[in-house]
Amino acid sequence: MTRNSPAKLVVAHSTRPSAPQHEVETNKALARWLAQILGWEFGGSYDPARHSERNLYLVPTQTLVGPAQALKLGIKGPEDLWGGYVDHDFICTKAISHGLRSKDAFTPEGWSQLFSERVRTAVLEGLSVFALADARPAAAHLLCSGPVRLKPVHACAGRGQEVIENIDQFDAILARPNAAKLFTEGVVLEQDLRDVITHSVGQSFIGDHVFSYCGDQYLTEDGQGEAVYGGSNLLVVQGYYEDLLALDLPDDMRLAIEQAQTFDNAADEAYPGFYASRRNYDIAQGLDSEGKQRSGVLEQSWRMGGASSAEVAALQSFIKHPYLRVIRVSSVETYTDQVLPADAIEVYRGPAENSDFLLKYVTVKSYDG
Repeated sequence: MTRNSPAKLVVAHSTRPSAPQHEVETNKALARWLAQILGWEFGGSYDPARHSERNLYLVPTQTLVGPAQALKLGIKGPEDLWGGYVDHDFICTKAISHGLRSKDAFTPEGWSQLFSERVRTAVLEGLSVFALADARPAAAHLLCSGPVRLKPVHACAGRGQEVIENIDQFDAILARPNAAKLFTEGVVLEQDLRDVITHSVGQSFIGDHVFSYCGDQYLTEDGQGEAVYGGSNLLVVQGYYEDLLALDLPDDMRLAIEQAQTFDNAADEAYPGFYASRRNYDIAQGLDSEGKQRSGVLEQSWRMGGASSAEVAALQSFIKHPYLRVIRVSSVETYTDQVLPADAIEVYRGPAENSDFLLKYVTVKSYDG
């Protein structure tokens, strides 16, 4: 058990009724692992009949949305969960990364113009759209500067995205039967980059422990041949961003960390109801249509994500070896059945949502080799 935190009952919570098996099982595996590391009891999956009066530490699969959900689960603040809370659904999606095309564009309840003003230098060129009528003007504006990537705000792991080269291609999307539903649920239109490297930057606050990290993530092919999340290689330090920046880091990584900090601080300022104990940010760096280098935060993850298993592995190393200040950890997701590498920790092995097989595992290495 950690030094100052009272013991809690750690419970997994799959918030989506139709969640795929690999998400549910990964959620339970990480909650069980956290309980073991912290010396707390593991209570299985959340059950209101058994857990309503217990002192819980929740590990949800998604960011909690709205006071009613938080109250029902007994969550009062970031010390009660590994994840996050927002007042409105759009706040925990890609949608907040960009502003609206005009003051007349449809605005969801709770929208903060302040946020898009604060993060303007930390994101790529882009616009968010919440109504079919606003879609074409937004696309036409952005296409003047080059190709645009269309991203449904609730999609994850890179799924559902399309690159649009011209307005005719966009008009074809608008003519689809599901166009109204797509744009009403929310779409981000963002400048498309080539030769992209995606950095992961974040912090976790678990019990008495704080650690910060940076690294790269990469793609792999799922069973359908679609490019999806394949893993993250992270450099993790005990402490805060200033401890991370004290390390010998390349300039592109330092820029990614600074942009993640800008985004993180803006969320606290613009959405005062928001809180999170896991704060992960994806930052893309690549070339725009004119060959200029660009860098910007793509989205936030205030929930269980692809790099979560690597974070738990880092926490375990820090607790086992209190003198350890920095460590390298990697999370891997592969759709090819294979033998685990030596010393790897298996997180999940079984069917995937869009494939017959998925393997998730973690490896740990020393900072200096």
